[in-house]
Amino acid sequence: MTFHGRRAAAIENDRLRVTVLEGGGHIAEILDKRTGISPLWIPDWDTIEPADYDPRRHPQYGGGADASLLAGIMGHNLCLDIFGGPSAEEQAGGLPAHGETSIARFTVDAQRDRLTMQAVLPNAQLRVLRGIELHDDEVRVRETVENLNSTDRPVGWTEHVTIGPPFLVKGETQLELAADRSIVYPATFGRADYLEPGGEFAWPHAPRAGGGTVDMRRYGAAFASSAYTAHRMHPASDVASFSVFSPKHQLVFSYSWGRAAFPWLGIWEENHSRTAAPWNGRALTWGLEFGVSPFPESRRAMIERGPLFGTPTFRWIPARAIVEVAYTATLRAQC
Repeated sequence: MTFHGRRAAAIENDRLRVTVLEGGGHIAEILDKRTGISPLWIPDWDTIEPADYDPRRHPQYGGGADASLLAGIMGHNLCLDIFGGPSAEEQAGGLPAHGETSIARFTVDAQRDRLTMQAVLPNAQLRVLRGIELHDDEVRVRETVENLNSTDRPVGWTEHVTIGPPFLVKGETQLELAADRSIVYPATFGRADYLEPGGEFAWPHAPRAGGGTVDMRRYGAAFASSAYTAHRMHPASDVASFSVFSPKHQLVFSYSWGRAAFPWLGIWEENHSRTAAPWNGRALTWGLEFGVSPFPESRRAMIERGPLFGTPTFRWIPARAIVEVAYTATLRAQC
């Protein structure tokens, strides 16, 4: 099948339809069949297959290390084996922002309410396998990453879930999570930043630049805004989660996962602030990005940072080893 012009595969049951893309392996859609609403972000620009991207023929996606990613991005993308931008040397070697997964071509086997998909990352020498099964209003995902190298590898690994319209509405959509320590991105993140860089806080009251605080449980209503905050999921629980509620559609969208596997959640807000291509000041997103790292940054910065709040900021995949994680997405009507 195709989805927004892309090679795709879908599985469904009576309640949900889940669509994945071959190019980049993105979970592009988790659709509530009753309302016809998927919370996941569809970009305002037309995307293409990542393998077809050519910087000379496709200037509409910008010219940086993230251009090949932005050419094909959609919904929930997997950031592996970095979370953030490559170094200058890695970029010269062909590594895009957030790693090779976003430009890899996955083989997909879909059968009614379950599918498997896999790809090999040639530079990182990692094999990625994802299995997805539907159970009523739950989407159960199991991911394995195999290190094909004979050396241990330090990696970033983040499930980059991005919410968008029509589910996301300014001034209305609400977020709940359990975090015990939080921090604002320590440098300028966007041209419409409104939080104090590097400010530490207790969820949900983030420090506003110039004084005061912002309650992060509700998406802001500003004309334009940008922000990134990192949150350590509460160590008192073995299970971490977030829930997003759309009052307009009376739907609750949530993810849950093992906190030991992914101790961090990053919240990315892009509200009509990025004016360069392909954003062009049109995007409205809320990124809810759970993983092994607090911030999007280069591999070197990730390693040299060391633990934050006493918690690791990357993970190792041992030589010739396989690492497995599991998480669940749920989309249901508000009771």
